[in-house]
Amino acid sequence: MDRFKLLREFTELLGADSVRADENMSPHCSFRAGGNTAFLLEPGNREELSSVIALCEEEGADWFILGRGSNLLVSDEGYEGVMIRLSGEFAETRFEGETLRAGAAAALIRVAAEAADRGLTGLEFASGIPGSLGGALCMNAGAYGGEMADVVYSAEVLFPGEGIRELSPEELDFGYRHSIFKEKKAVALGAVIRLSYGDKEEIKRRMEELKEKRLEKQPLEFPSAGSTFKRPEGDFAGRLIQEAGLKELSVGAAQISGKHAGFIINRGGATASDIYALIRKVREEVYGNSGIMLEPEIELLGFTDEN
Repeated sequence: MDRFKLLREFTELLGADSVRADENMSPHCSFRAGGNTAFLLEPGNREELSSVIALCEEEGADWFILGRGSNLLVSDEGYEGVMIRLSGEFAETRFEGETLRAGAAAALIRVAAEAADRGLTGLEFASGIPGSLGGALCMNAGAYGGEMADVVYSAEVLFPGEGIRELSPEELDFGYRHSIFKEKKAVALGAVIRLSYGDKEEIKRRMEELKEKRLEKQPLEFPSAGSTFKRPEGDFAGRLIQEAGLKELSVGAAQISGKHAGFIINRGGATASDIYALIRKVREEVYGNSGIMLEPEIELLGFTDEN
């Protein structure tokens, strides 16, 4: 990857304000840890995004869609690739009766709040999920009995080298923390979401109830990436971690939360290496105790032994 050539060409495509070279990822990720990326780019429309990805492919540069960084850990050694954070038209939302059209960069919490203000029900579960709509599509985000698969009517998806297609929920292949984006290198551009009219006060009461549950049960006062591990079939990661005697276990300033064992938190100054070492320790100990190998729910970038 010729960094100087790419810097020049990215700047020509997007303008200097939308291109950052050798950018530290710690402020851009909810763990508040991690090293640098070669480039952080912010394309604001479909043409810019397509051009950026085509250039990456042509130059053999790895690329990754950042979203809001709420489910990501970048190694301290950094990511020798291109982080792409959608902006501009990708953050737009439009309501048409019970239908919401939203870009992938729209904040899920904001979208849920806007729906509630219009008396639309269906997104209450998303009111405390800190990611982007695109990230929520990619992992079929869910909480408290609801998930994206319940409300998505279709999604606009860019397949590099092929073009843009509108995919149905069946084509999106939703499953538990799974979608087509886990199998194919593609980019969610936005979605059509079908909601329904309800009682505005009841909708907001439910959202407040879920907020109180999160405050009570989750360590929201510390940087984290939410649930660190996927829920194993028929069990819960937090229960298995606690059963293995790992609650409040620390590596450096990274710690298993005492409030919820399914969360790894940054108590202040944790490095990505601390967090990653704790992830590995938890997986080994839980496997030794239960025979179940926990699978990380968060994305790991720049680590050489991610298995």
